[in-house]
Amino acid sequence: MANHKSAIKRNKQNIKRNARNVYVRSTMRTLVKNVRLAVAANDQEAAKAALEKAVPFIDKAATKGVIHKATASRKISRLTKLVNTLA
Repeated sequence: MANHKSAIKRNKQNIKRNARNVYVRSTMRTLVKNVRLAVAANDQEAAKAALEKAVPFIDKAATKGVIHKATASRKISRLTKLVNTLA
């Protein structure tokens, strides 16, 4: 366990940040899964609605540093291409 005041504070910060990052990553994966499930079910309206929810969340995850901006861009691109195959 940490002995210095600064190390104790750093541990608290790491725990908080880890909890936030886990939440953001988990929610992002769920939203991506919803898009993929809608596409698999050939439901164009649901796929577009799910994509509209997923894209801003992925962007926000990249802005907050949870995922890399190139990863976010790649995910958004692939999901958009996937949804456009239904059209």
